[in-house]
Amino acid sequence: MLSELHSAHKVIGVKQTKKAIKDGKAAMVYVALDAEKRVTGPIYELCTENHVQMVEITTMAELGDAVGIDVGASVVSVLAE
Repeated sequence: MLSELHSAHKVIGVKQTKKAIKDGKAAMVYVALDAEKRVTGPIYELCTENHVQMVEITTMAELGDAVGIDVGASVVSVLAE
């Protein structure tokens, strides 16, 4: 499942993910469980309100690797095509 993220049309980060959810462009959101709750809490709320499916990933490092960046990622959104 994570291997698909590398080539998927996506946005990385909280700000871009919030925008994608609000604009109705987010198909699925991946959230790292070790990210700060003050950062990810609003994402959980937006996904629930907008009926966007969420997938929890164990670590930020694992999520960062899956999307091909050298740092950890707290949130990644796969965009609807």
